[in-house]
Amino acid sequence: EEKELSKWLNKNETELKIVYGLPDEVKFLSSNNRNYIYIRKKFNIKCVRKFEIDSKNQIVGFSSKNCF
Repeated sequence: EEKELSKWLNKNETELKIVYGLPDEVKFLSSNNRNYIYIRKKFNIKCVRKFEIDSKNQIVGFSSKNCF
């Protein structure tokens, strides 16, 4: 999962939306960046992926919980 998501670093937000669709949630951070949050359920396990997008619409970080 980590290896797969790290491929997204420095890519454009538009490419992310093409693959993952619109995010389930968008949270604005104090750094003026925003988190795109994608939530999926598989085998009754809630998978949460967050991508941090900067002011230039580039992906600068990510996190993943319960995803495989």
